[in-house]
Amino acid sequence: EQLVESGGGLVQPGGSLKVSCSASSRTFNSYTMGWFRRAPGKEREFVASFRWGGSTTEYADSVKGRFTISKDIAKSTVYLEMTNLKPEDTAIYYCAAGLGGGSNENMYTDWGQGTQVTVSS
Repeated sequence: EQLVESGGGLVQPGGSLKVSCSASSRTFNSYTMGWFRRAPGKEREFVASFRWGGSTTEYADSVKGRFTISKDIAKSTVYLEMTNLKPEDTAIYYCAAGLGGGSNENMYTDWGQGTQVTVSS
């Protein structure tokens, strides 16, 4: 299943950015959708997810209160809105889909190519 991220870029500390992930309607309606990130020299880590139906969301402690995962059903698109960005948020952000999900990346079967987010002055 193809997942396509977009919206990455360069932003100053304290700024905001919204990245998007488009998927097929079959994936979007049946799977858990999640966002992960990989910072330079670090392992990929969980950022946020919502389960099928969108009623349950989960966030990494490092982004709680700053990041929001949302969806547009008509567009089969998942968003990650990031506010109060910090230099340590710099990473490649990946969209993922899976029948399980949550924070366990092993439960995700489909991955996008990633979009670069750089937080720097």
